Amino acid sequence: MLTKESKAITTKDICIIAILTTIIFVQEQILSFIPNVQLTFLLLVIYSKGLGLFKTTIIIILHVILDCLINASLSPLILIPMLIGYMVVPITLQVICKNVKKTLFLALFGILFAIAYSISFLIANALFLEINIITYIIADIPFTIILSMSNFLTILWLYQPLTNLLVNLINQKKD
Repeated sequence: MLTKESKAITTKDICIIAILTTIIFVQEQILSFIPNVQLTFLLLVIYSKGLGLFKTTIIIILHVILDCLINASLSPLILIPMLIGYMVVPITLQVICKNVKKTLFLALFGILFAIAYSISFLIANALFLEINIITYIIADIPFTIILSMSNFLTILWLYQPLTNLLVNLINQKKD
């Protein structure tokens, strides 16, 4: 779609990765006052489909480190589940479901991504903090529903227009 997957990173790729990491980070910070409403998974779907697994992985790693630094949560209990939860997106879309292109299917995957993200935190908390799993799940249900709906609606409504915009911006030729 945007560029072919390659291991060699050019200066243009570094700039694109930096800009896209900034976009994903800034939008999440701007929307942080609304719990679990964000465009992060939408952007990860777009990046995964357009840039491939390798470049999207770099963006995710940078974003997670920045997010943990800004929120003073470099704890492995936050960093690792967040990294795993976000990595589900490019792995699913580039390895398991590479040929999925329909927006509705991607939006439905958005619901699954939200659940996987929530489960990654559940597992970390259950293993290391010895919390009551049932209590945690019950407390997390509203937040998972909000994240699922946020993912579904943003992917359904914004995936195609933002993908077209990104393709046009990246493939724009100099006059």
